[in-house]
Amino acid sequence: MKITVINGTEVKGCTYHIKEIFLAPLRDKNEITEFYLPKDMPHFCCGCKACFFEGAGRCPHIREVEPIWIAIKKADLLVFTAPVYVLGIPASLKALLDHLTVRWMVHCPEPAMFSKSAVILTSSIGATIMTKPAQRDVVNSVAWMGISKIRRLAIGLMEGVIWDELSDKRREKIENEVRRFGQKHADVRPAGKSPATRFKFFICKTMHAIVLKKEDVPSSDNRHWIEQGWLKAKP
Repeated sequence: MKITVINGTEVKGCTYHIKEIFLAPLRDKNEITEFYLPKDMPHFCCGCKACFFEGAGRCPHIREVEPIWIAIKKADLLVFTAPVYVLGIPASLKALLDHLTVRWMVHCPEPAMFSKSAVILTSSIGATIMTKPAQRDVVNSVAWMGISKIRRLAIGLMEGVIWDELSDKRREKIENEVRRFGQKHADVRPAGKSPATRFKFFICKTMHAIVLKKEDVPSSDNRHWIEQGWLKAKP
């Protein structure tokens, strides 16, 4: 199994330790590729819309985005990790997700995404409910890319934000919870499309078909849909 991990921060703090515990039972038998933000993709989306009008390859940041996207396409399991900053994800992770919007079903979905699984790991200083808004950003993005099987684990640190300063009891409880969660992903099989994913795909296909009828020359998005065999080119 191939696993691609997107670390929302380079800091090796609590979220990093949680991620390492999660990956521990998966490291021996699986191929794991990791990226650390913002080091591996330091740019914010500049809103130029080149990816929408001319194709994803025209993104001014394609040099940094493409290696991550290739690893995502090859992976069976995607793992997103992030500490919670002011009830949201770090800006560096949001920046990457912004760049991947062109891969949403409403634009140019990748067929391989429909069989993948995703895991979202977050930690916050407060109760786990504090992580829900942050997780929602990632859930929305990967779901619109076509992933139906999305699992989340939220860890409320409660005692502080420095891993070594947490009490032994608190660390042990977190480690046990994360380890059990990791063991559930030791054998990830190809996922299928959920009813919600099928519905969103149908709506997007209908929308593109309507737009295609009005176009003299197919847009970049519609050329993608035609190439995938989801739409028929105009005679």
